Amino acid sequence: MAAYEGSFTSALLLLLLLLLSSFRPAPGRPLTGYPAVFNFGDSNSDTGGLVAGVAFPVGPPNGETYFHEPSGRFSDGRLIVDFLMDAMDLPFLSPYLDSVGGPSFKTGSNFATGGATILPANAASRNPFSFGIQVAQFSRFKARVLDLLASNKNLQKYLPKEAYFQEGLYTFDVGQNDLYVAFFSKTEDQVIASIPTILSEFQNGIQRLYNAGARNFWIHNTGPLGCLARVIASNKNESDVDPLGCLASRNRAAVAFNTQLHQLCTTTTAAQLLPAGANLTYVDVYAVKLDLIANHSRYGFKEPLAACCGYGGPPLNFDSRVDCGHGDRKSMRRYERVCELGWNPLYRSGQSVCVPAGVVWEFQRPASNRFICCRR
Repeated sequence: MAAYEGSFTSALLLLLLLLLSSFRPAPGRPLTGYPAVFNFGDSNSDTGGLVAGVAFPVGPPNGETYFHEPSGRFSDGRLIVDFLMDAMDLPFLSPYLDSVGGPSFKTGSNFATGGATILPANAASRNPFSFGIQVAQFSRFKARVLDLLASNKNLQKYLPKEAYFQEGLYTFDVGQNDLYVAFFSKTEDQVIASIPTILSEFQNGIQRLYNAGARNFWIHNTGPLGCLARVIASNKNESDVDPLGCLASRNRAAVAFNTQLHQLCTTTTAAQLLPAGANLTYVDVYAVKLDLIANHSRYGFKEPLAACCGYGGPPLNFDSRVDCGHGDRKSMRRYERVCELGWNPLYRSGQSVCVPAGVVWEFQRPASNRFICCRR
């Protein structure tokens, strides 16, 4: 695998240069200097929360390319949040739910868990840690940290200082699962009609965090849902397939979600949501990921829609009966060299998320404007 990663370097560097040239950074100083990061979301940024919370099995070959063992991430390597932590010279975030091994929370905590939704979980949900629960966990975390620091200052070696809760960066990548699950029981029009309710819940969570002292918000929009292998494989309507091979209805819903999410970044809406002293940045991850898929060959990728960790071979390498890490390892690895973008049928590989991570990092923190929305 090491040789494969080495041969990928030139294509990756070219891709980073091309994508970075298409972005215009916001005015102000670079996005550095945050002493801590507090992350909320789903599997796109889960660094072990679901594994710790419900003992969800995330075994080999997950984690094989960077950590060389399962790390609790739904990927062969690092996630976007890991690359951002690296770029900020901060250690990877420890999951809030992980109590084994003496995790350090000095520079923040990760509340994200795989499968999480913005809307509250119900009896049918596979993950109880919805966005509202994650926000509640943060409130408990902050209160407990302040209590402990008040009694023992030496705990600053392991816990964030009180000032870090206001000076830190609050990052969000959530909403994909709300749309994914909604399509099981709703039409496209009904899914789109439900988006205001979803985002109202998200807005409430953001406001609760603001009231708790958060001031710096970094919000990812959702990616092209219709281009995930599992979603494509479930399709029974050929007319719904777009020229890229993705499901148009799912991507239209993702675009509708992102359009309304972006409205939360506009000056009027954001000023009502966060009255004073806040920075709110919207990151258009959808455009980056769709560009990777649409122009995969130009950037050195071969199979943009196939899952590396799956079964069945191109074009999707997906079989609903054989999940990543739960089948014969040799059969799952057979197609690894033709599917660098998708790791398993629902998640991107560590190599492919490295690219959007490099792109969003070029956005800059606003200095004079309280609200800045970064778009491609």
